[in-house]
Amino acid sequence: MRITRYAPGAVLLVILLPAALLSQDAISEKSFHQGTEALRTGRLDEAAEQFSQVIQRTPTFAEAHFNLGLVRLQQGRYDDAVPAFEKSLHLKPRLRGANLFLGIARYRENDYSKAITALKREAQTDAANPKVWMWLGVAQLAAGDASAASVSLDRAASLSPSDVDILYHRGRAHMLVSKESYERMYKADPDSWRVHQVLAQSFVEQNRLEDAVKECQTSINLKPEEPGLHEQLADIYQRGNQLAEAEAAFQAELKIDPQSVSSMYKLAVVSIERSKPEVAAQWLGEVLRRTPHSADAHYQMGRAQTQLGNAHEAIASFSAAVTDSGESESETVRQSYYQLAQLYRREQKPEESRAALESFMRLKQQADAQQAQKLQDKLKRSAEGQQEARPQ
Repeated sequence: MRITRYAPGAVLLVILLPAALLSQDAISEKSFHQGTEALRTGRLDEAAEQFSQVIQRTPTFAEAHFNLGLVRLQQGRYDDAVPAFEKSLHLKPRLRGANLFLGIARYRENDYSKAITALKREAQTDAANPKVWMWLGVAQLAAGDASAASVSLDRAASLSPSDVDILYHRGRAHMLVSKESYERMYKADPDSWRVHQVLAQSFVEQNRLEDAVKECQTSINLKPEEPGLHEQLADIYQRGNQLAEAEAAFQAELKIDPQSVSSMYKLAVVSIERSKPEVAAQWLGEVLRRTPHSADAHYQMGRAQTQLGNAHEAIASFSAAVTDSGESESETVRQSYYQLAQLYRREQKPEESRAALESFMRLKQQADAQQAQKLQDKLKRSAEGQQEARPQ
């Protein structure tokens, strides 16, 4: 099988071009190969002519109808692509990719119901193909069924976790599901504390922190003993660098929910920022008692011990952060090595300091290279989205 690429709009998609069947007569086989090559190199009119000739000589050749459908799809002639794909499926019902591209053609015709039907059939025969699930989700989104789309796109993301097209559509589907849920919530009870909680979250996303604080405070006034609300308020204050207010809100949360490890940890971080290392160390000790292998908690404990002047304890904490981190290239690990380099230098341990600094620099260079590659990939995808992709 030959592989080429097709871009409906700005979404690139891998497709399959079946090779000619050797059982066909020599002229049909030659025309099929010429048509396939023309399609691969973007000579669409020539490809259409060759596949049409094959179909005239061997009308039961399913792959020729399929490839003609691909040509018409790329030409934007969806009303011609649909019958070509349907004919290929009539001749070979389980032809790989035929229902997928029939679904895409139906989607381009804004016939979302038939598109979904075709794409579901493809999903039954090619369930491991993430693009099938992506297109099913896209069609379901267009049909107004965000809930079904989110399920399909979750499946696509599980099969291809790093595909940016899938992630985009998946995020959009979940956003719409959330929006629908919040709209129903507002209609059911516009004065509910939950409505004000959601509004606070919305204002945070818009960076309208003062409005977020007001909505969160209203929510707390309506439901003062609800776990999580004071932590939400504290998070908003911390984001706005209102550390005293954040500290008070985290303390209020812990009075309501003394078992909240997240509030303990966040309160400790705020305490470090407010130069209260004794308080921070106390809370971090409790966090580590409950989650002994938390790399972040060990890192913050190292910061607290450094402020307290306990170099040996700080070194032990930063070392534990490196050991317990499941991600060797995480920011926590990089900063732990940097802090270790400084502490070893103060303790007059030049070899240990140099080794820690080298580890920090190596990880930093790796992170910088990865960031640069991500930027390059983003620019490349943006450029590809500005023009129709040609078959390769």
